[in-house]
Amino acid sequence: MKKELFGKINDREVFLYTLENSHGMKVMVSDFGAVIVRIFAPDKDNHAEDVCLGYDSLEEYQRNGCFFGAVIGPNANRIGNAQYTLEGVTYHLDANDGANNLHSHRDLGVHKRVWDAQEKDGGILFTLKMKDGELGFGGNKDFGVFYEVTENNELRITYDADSDQNTVINMTNHCYFNLDGHGAGSIVSHKLQLLASAYTPADAGSIPYGEIAPVAGTPMDFTEPCVIGERIDADFGQLKMAGGYDHNWVLDNYDGAVRKIAVVTNGSGSRTMEVYTDLPGVQFYAGNFMKKEPGKGGAVYDYRGGLALETQFFPDTPNKPQFPSSVFGPDRHYHTTTVYRFI
Repeated sequence: MKKELFGKINDREVFLYTLENSHGMKVMVSDFGAVIVRIFAPDKDNHAEDVCLGYDSLEEYQRNGCFFGAVIGPNANRIGNAQYTLEGVTYHLDANDGANNLHSHRDLGVHKRVWDAQEKDGGILFTLKMKDGELGFGGNKDFGVFYEVTENNELRITYDADSDQNTVINMTNHCYFNLDGHGAGSIVSHKLQLLASAYTPADAGSIPYGEIAPVAGTPMDFTEPCVIGERIDADFGQLKMAGGYDHNWVLDNYDGAVRKIAVVTNGSGSRTMEVYTDLPGVQFYAGNFMKKEPGKGGAVYDYRGGLALETQFFPDTPNKPQFPSSVFGPDRHYHTTTVYRFI
């Protein structure tokens, strides 16, 4: 495994680690934020292209307002009114998205911290500790994120966490993909299939109302492959509210086992990515709020220049007892796997 200096933060060295297989797939990750910096993924002709939006420098990742490639935690996505009550105690979070909390904290979440790194079993394990009460979340917590690249052209991400008291844990990776290459322009010509018969409609702050709504007969229906741009600007209230797709889909066949939940293919059909997870939801975000963000190699990432498929527990789950629980603690270890496979 190649290890190279990426920069320094407060005199602490930060590194890039390169994982690769024998088929030309290569993934570069950093111990800063456990962030994914590059994914060189082969196409049908075995031509590898970097399909992950991101930056060239550590300094840019220290800003990273778009959360490119970042591990998010302790809680991904939104919590309404930046608070939740657990076992009679109300926890107050940073109101950083209007009145709501988004991705735990923009500057102090796990995506802005330097993790400890250990080469293990052909992959890289990043670990991090967080004290009881930090960012408004209870429990002394130990986080682990393990990256590996398999001979099946998979990037496998395994998340683990332990807490000495019950708390909310809901981690994800916020990688943005463009299967034509990270600087190739809009992803609206990509074709997407989501194995999800329902989604969670949300209010103007993207907080779910709490209902599970069928996708059938709506522009939210990706149960069969559909070009992303075909209906993204449809006259449909949920799309107008979010400026396009930025919603949680309720994945079919949720039973705690890893199963295929999504397939993405670029417009030419030359590169396909399958997504697998054991989680109940996925946030499909079509880059609706991207605006001329300078990226790697002089690229400029503009409107809808990348898409994210963030596997997760549903947004605002701590305030929605009808949603699958994201409470973990001494009697419930957090362990989940997400796989991005390129074919």
